[in-house]
Amino acid sequence: MKRKLMAAVGIAALAAALSGCGSGAPGHGGESATADPRSVSGTVTVWLMRDAQANWPELVQRVNDEFAAKYPKVTLKLAYRDWSDKITKLDTALEQGGAPDVVELGNSETMKYILNGALAPVDRTTFDNSDSWIRGLVNTCSYQDTMYCVPYYAGARVGIYNSAVLRQATGSADFPKTEDELRAALDKVQDKYRADKTFSPFYLPGPYWYAAMSYVHAYGGNIARFDGSGNWHGALSDPKSVQGITHFAELVRRYNRGDLSVNEKDQAAVLAGQRAAMVYGNGWEAAGIVAPVTGDPGLKDVVKVATMPGPGGKPLPSFIGGSDLAVTAKSQVTGLATDWIRMFTSSRSEQYLADRDILPNNLAQLNPLKSKPATAAAANAVPDAWFTPLAPGWGAVEKQNVLADMLTAVFKGEPVEQAAKEADARIDQLINRPS
Repeated sequence: MKRKLMAAVGIAALAAALSGCGSGAPGHGGESATADPRSVSGTVTVWLMRDAQANWPELVQRVNDEFAAKYPKVTLKLAYRDWSDKITKLDTALEQGGAPDVVELGNSETMKYILNGALAPVDRTTFDNSDSWIRGLVNTCSYQDTMYCVPYYAGARVGIYNSAVLRQATGSADFPKTEDELRAALDKVQDKYRADKTFSPFYLPGPYWYAAMSYVHAYGGNIARFDGSGNWHGALSDPKSVQGITHFAELVRRYNRGDLSVNEKDQAAVLAGQRAAMVYGNGWEAAGIVAPVTGDPGLKDVVKVATMPGPGGKPLPSFIGGSDLAVTAKSQVTGLATDWIRMFTSSRSEQYLADRDILPNNLAQLNPLKSKPATAAAANAVPDAWFTPLAPGWGAVEKQNVLADMLTAVFKGEPVEQAAKEADARIDQLINRPS
């Protein structure tokens, strides 16, 4: 793909600023790379999501204090945003002025801003633990071998199950470690609930493409591939991808007794209503299942999470969740903004998150969480996590429901190979055009 990104800050100029005012090159907005940080002045505006305010305010305050101690003449303006309207506010600010210097982006939000040149490139080597950053997070920030954001924290999909149902059917409340063991357990659940035609041993929705693509990646397949001539092409009809889709379809048909045309939006409610033994979802969905308004508090002690086993004796690769931090390309204080991100994603900061069961951005600090009961499920799914293609037209592929339509066709009886070929043709029409 030869499409040139029109970033407002050149890589060479930014590399000097990234050194935290220490390379001898001038920075933006009054920053001087040779100046004593205590004499640098300016204003840095940071947008964080409200998750940080609610869950780790002490970390935010500590980093802000550290930043203020290093740059006493710099004003830091921090604003918390809601997921529901952050993108609208950011788009308006980027277009009309007033954009933040630092912005938190959900992993699925980065692509749009990388491809439209709204983010400044960063030098990953200047950040703590960058040599062990989680691969899936790096993919959310990378384009043509350049990084445009910094991994912040990770998330992953896991198995969420009713341990009481599992124990009653199998004699054990422990979640199976392998897929063969899981199928054997689900078969026993199915036998126990055979008379209830509304109960699904495993509620795995047919159009749930995030789950389907996890099986595609488990077999070594891909949604699309980038070729040497600079274009993306659909890869769902490749043999390995077909294996993954076929595997997913088999599980859906075998264990989901619900409407196979319904997506995953209400799967947490299905488990909360005790109409399923398990679902495959984001770790945070477990909290909603036992919450007073969205679920059933009576299930608090029986709803558990576990690493989802996949084919071949390995955990099922998960779509990478979490957030990244980026410097906007129009920032006039890129060196200062980058240094704030550097402090906020330092080893010390990431350890603060890890100590509170938030998955850190790197494997070195993630590894201890793989054996901790509260975090093992997600932590074990993260190392092999995958991300959607970082292609100009991927947004259009999603908006036009290409993957969901393919899966719906499969469950209506179309052969997987044919449905995958048709999906590839649609992908080829959309994926190389800017959304």
